[in-house]
Amino acid sequence: MSLILHMRPTHVSARALRFTHTFGLGGMALVLFGLLLFTGVLMMFAYEPSPDRAWQSVDSLQGGTLFGELIRGVHYWSANLLIPITVLHLLRVFLTGAYRGRRRANWYIGLGIIFFVLMSGFTGYLLPWDQTAYWAITICTEMLGQVPGIGPAMQGIVLGGTEIGPATMINFYALHIAVTPLAMITLLTWHFWKVREAGGVVLPAIRPGDTRENLRALPFSDLLLREAVVTVVLIAVVLVLAFFFAAPLGDPANPGISPNPAKAPWYFLGLQELLIHFDALFAVVVIPLCVIAGLIAVSFLSTDGQPPPGDWFLTPKGRRMALVAALTALVAVPVFVLVDEFVIGSDGWFPGTASIISNGVVPFVLLLAGVIAYRMLLSKFFAPTRSEMVQTLFVLLFTSFIVLTATGIWFRGEGMSLVWPWQI
Repeated sequence: MSLILHMRPTHVSARALRFTHTFGLGGMALVLFGLLLFTGVLMMFAYEPSPDRAWQSVDSLQGGTLFGELIRGVHYWSANLLIPITVLHLLRVFLTGAYRGRRRANWYIGLGIIFFVLMSGFTGYLLPWDQTAYWAITICTEMLGQVPGIGPAMQGIVLGGTEIGPATMINFYALHIAVTPLAMITLLTWHFWKVREAGGVVLPAIRPGDTRENLRALPFSDLLLREAVVTVVLIAVVLVLAFFFAAPLGDPANPGISPNPAKAPWYFLGLQELLIHFDALFAVVVIPLCVIAGLIAVSFLSTDGQPPPGDWFLTPKGRRMALVAALTALVAVPVFVLVDEFVIGSDGWFPGTASIISNGVVPFVLLLAGVIAYRMLLSKFFAPTRSEMVQTLFVLLFTSFIVLTATGIWFRGEGMSLVWPWQI
């Protein structure tokens, strides 16, 4: 009990318990992770990690084991819900400014959790060894192999050779059942401890209309009750999804027959979409590294004269700017995709020049110029603080990636050509 009290406060502010302040995203991520651990351990008793037996063992689990299909369904939906909920939790932390000052270390821990959540999904994707899984991982490892210099070596380490085979299966299985769970347990424990050390979740500002009831401290039992309700509802949602929408299992993997289109897992389709429009160096290395560097560097920005953390979008002006940024991305990214697809074409922006210039340097420079020009316009019309500007550019890039991912999921058909969703 004393350990629980060290990890959780004895009292919590009523403002922190407003559902719209956190939406319970951190707790939901923890519940989904627990469901993954529980169902994963159960499936280990039936699963055989070898290319010859993997598909048959999954098929037997679903068709010949009591509650086997439900268990795999819970595992499947927990994994697919964990990624967006963890990303939304990170987004909530960013949009409330809870990544600065003494919470900086926890911001980095959160980035590490996101990394291992994606790694868990990626390594688990291959294990059913069906056509969809085999070729999705093929696409992802080919993307990795296109990284200049170290790409082929990294691809060889991941695959355990030159192609997907038994060594790949062992690598992915070991990473999925041992490395990523242990890393996530460590980081999650550290994360919750840092939240407790910082005094709990960052609180919204006190407003003139707040009553004494809204400002009082509530006992830990109130927080526990709310968490229990969210947990029960979330588990019920996962069970309903697993019951009515079973985890898919396609035909056994066949290296000789590639599906058309061959797509990466849905959470990497944004990167695959970038590969269509940019040279591999920029799509797989430069742009992702710039984003990662920005996420790391943002917590070092000075907070002098900046809005205090706690409120969504920090200020009413920050909320308006974020809305403008999201709408801009919803319009600009589809226009860019259409222009590059139907006007620029496969020859690139400057036909006759090297691919890295025509499909890499030129569009990347244009992208940077567009972001800089957009920043200047925001400064002119809104006169924002530094925090408001950083938040707005983050929303712009985040929404852009969501649009690219949606394009890859619903608007790419045979040959990765643009089609309407009902034509896929």
